[in-house]
Amino acid sequence: MSELHWRTVMPEKDLKIYEAAGFGGELQFGRSPAVMIIDVVGSFAAPAGSDIFESIKEYRTSCGENGVQAIEHMARLIDAARSHDVPVFYTKGNVVDKYHSGDSVKGTKPEDVDHIYGAPIVPAIAPRETEYVVEKAKASAFFGTPLSSYLQREGIDTLLVCGTSTSGCVRASVVDAFSHGYKVFVIEECVFDRSDMSHAVNLFEMNAKYASVISFEQALDYVMGANRERVQLGSTERV
Repeated sequence: MSELHWRTVMPEKDLKIYEAAGFGGELQFGRSPAVMIIDVVGSFAAPAGSDIFESIKEYRTSCGENGVQAIEHMARLIDAARSHDVPVFYTKGNVVDKYHSGDSVKGTKPEDVDHIYGAPIVPAIAPRETEYVVEKAKASAFFGTPLSSYLQREGIDTLLVCGTSTSGCVRASVVDAFSHGYKVFVIEECVFDRSDMSHAVNLFEMNAKYASVISFEQALDYVMGANRERVQLGSTERV
């Protein structure tokens, strides 16, 4: 990603306005987290060394190689989560629903739906058979899906958000997660976008209003923390 840090993108006047209005502030971690991996499929994440203008010839949704380092961080976080009994779940596009109800963004041709959204989750962070993959038609992982039921059944109160794109499905899902009452943390090194500027601005906005943007190390420490009580709901007990 660009060296431009998300905290530096706003003009000084805008920073003063946000500060005066009381935006920002840090959320407190909950007791029962889950790692949320949003739309990290082959049609969004190109291999290392890929030129974005070449990759979008194949997939208009491609973010070029911007996701390479983010995926490496995701893989480490997922390993830690699995070893510490923290649930990991994924989202990806639902080809059938998108074909009939429309895509999450304008401009997608019907003939492109299967090509783009039929792409698999990238192998480096592929889900296990027991891990939930939420298929969605629109940008938010909550819109028209049973995600809320899953999170309630698992007793989740905190979401650690990874994935793509920062300005699109990540932001839409973060806003809805906050609206549903979850503690939302966006991991800076684990999200990516095709536009460095849009990536930075949206991190700033999410941190100001709907989430706390945290570092990979903060997320890793939280996931690996001992003595964190899981609240179990529903009829199925997990140990």
